[in-house]
Amino acid sequence: MTNYIAVIHKEKKSDFGVSFPDFPGCITAGKTVDDAKDMAQEALAGHVAVMVDEGLALPAPSNLEDILKDGDYKNAAAYFIVSVKLPKKEPVRFNASIDSELLSLIDERAKQFGMTRSGFIAEAARKELGLRE
Repeated sequence: MTNYIAVIHKEKKSDFGVSFPDFPGCITAGKTVDDAKDMAQEALAGHVAVMVDEGLALPAPSNLEDILKDGDYKNAAAYFIVSVKLPKKEPVRFNASIDSELLSLIDERAKQFGMTRSGFIAEAARKELGLRE
């Protein structure tokens, strides 16, 4: 799951609007805050699905501190997290060279965690890159 920040806006005589700083143009609304949160989950999932279908790269999630610096979001009514399950990517086989002692350590640790060598290396890369599965 990947977590993105949603921003709730409220104007007088309007519903609760929701926007996503990482996805300009992805907006929704609800009559109540709870409705808006439910709609936000659906809107973001749909937006991400379309982007994936079109082969577009998904943005890395922004952190709240950076969003708060943006004048468009400083007067928001609320901020919350929307989790989106990203589709699994098709694995690609590649060749790499690595020190045999390091490879042995990787294999030992992967076995301790009940993982394959490939799974362990992929998880280590995600962690180093700041990505979440």
